[in-house]
Amino acid sequence: QVQLVESGGGLVHPGGSLKLSCAASGSIFAISGWNWYRQASGKERELVATITGGGYRSCADPVKGRCSISRDNAMNTVSLEMYSLKPEDTAVYYCNANIATRPGDIIHEMDVWGKGTLVTVSS
Repeated sequence: QVQLVESGGGLVHPGGSLKLSCAASGSIFAISGWNWYRQASGKERELVATITGGGYRSCADPVKGRCSISRDNAMNTVSLEMYSLKPEDTAVYYCNANIATRPGDIIHEMDVWGKGTLVTVSS
């Protein structure tokens, strides 16, 4: 059983910074890529940032220039740093990963989601 657990959410003042982390655990063969999503109350879930196995990193337009995503393959973790936070950044942030497991000689890939961590940007 593979699980993702986010951490680092909390209350931040506008203009502040925050670092979120996500750790994968379980029977993991490889993690090909990570994503961070967020969902604000009354809004659809949206992509925040992506990092691929090939090293490609990107942040979506709403946070572009104010975020950085990184990964530690040895630790099976991903981090998201956000800067100059705005009230509209308030949301539940979810990590997502494409994870391969290897029961026997066959590799299985799955899309795994964490339960989310709440980020509140307010004065």
